[in-house]
Amino acid sequence: MKYKIVNINESGERSVLIIYTGGTFGMVQDASGALAPFNFGKVVDRVPELKQLGIRLTVISFPKPIDSSNILLQDWKDMAYIIEENYAQYDAFVILHGTDTMAYSSSMLSYMLEGLNKPVIFTGAQMPIGSIRSDARENLITALEIASAHNDGQPIVSEVCVYFNYLLLRGSRSQKLRSSTFAAFESENYPVLAEAGIEIEFNYSALMPHNPKSKLKVKYDLDSNVSILKIFPGITEHVVRTILNDSSAKGFVMETFGSGNTMNFNWFLDCLKDAVNDGKTILNVSQCIGGEVHQGRYETSKRLNEIGVLSGGDITTEAAITKMMFLFGSKKEGEELDYLLTHSIVGEMDHVAG
Repeated sequence: MKYKIVNINESGERSVLIIYTGGTFGMVQDASGALAPFNFGKVVDRVPELKQLGIRLTVISFPKPIDSSNILLQDWKDMAYIIEENYAQYDAFVILHGTDTMAYSSSMLSYMLEGLNKPVIFTGAQMPIGSIRSDARENLITALEIASAHNDGQPIVSEVCVYFNYLLLRGSRSQKLRSSTFAAFESENYPVLAEAGIEIEFNYSALMPHNPKSKLKVKYDLDSNVSILKIFPGITEHVVRTILNDSSAKGFVMETFGSGNTMNFNWFLDCLKDAVNDGKTILNVSQCIGGEVHQGRYETSKRLNEIGVLSGGDITTEAAITKMMFLFGSKKEGEELDYLLTHSIVGEMDHVAG
């Protein structure tokens, strides 16, 4: 893929590479009044404050901006490749991305960028940069300030994050919860990493510790043969069996009620048992925002342990489905796969799923 590279600011103590993938952020109105992507190399014309940050800034743009609803595994690989190829040349990376699938992308890159010890900050906007009331400027400027923040030459942030509407969130803990306000993202099961007010207040105890000795190793092997089974009252045996009998699917994220509860009908439990016996992996996550699975707490979930359904603890659906893609791509299986799915590998869940 041939990327467009533009230097925005060539002077400053720290250097940040902005990776523009597309999304609402980079839209302006054309002559007809319709929204269309603009030349992101001219972002300084829209955000002149970038020249005042004292940061060396370079933009790499995808050749064709992507609507985040169309994000594919190859796009995640392209983002990771850009970071890997430029890792030694820049202190930090800011990825401009559509909001709809940002939580999926930030989760996946958390897994792919093994040994990361520099900031990778995802941000975007609910309103295009060409709009008068756009949130794009603040999100970009503060994301850059956070990405370049350091103590004694070491970055304060050393992980994949999402910055949006004054909050910095762990990428693998973030979720888009709202589409009609600027406060689009939250992290219900993990503390906010930083909050931007007059000053940027970092929550140091929640941040991933910086390891200056770690070396980046990008894992490109991913497997999309996974699916999601969302439980709802009245779901039929035909629907459940149709989903679980997909011969190409290796694993399923099962979204259940409350703390991991499902109906205890014999036909439903038989469907799950047949899938597990057929070698399928089923990971139980809660439908609740801020929910946590405790299999066996109630009678309705006790049988799931016996069947071999795995508990996802407090992991989000976005982090769970991308984790499955990552682990299946890494050819993990058997007890090792089960262990990794139920234990934290990049801070995406409490250390051990309940």
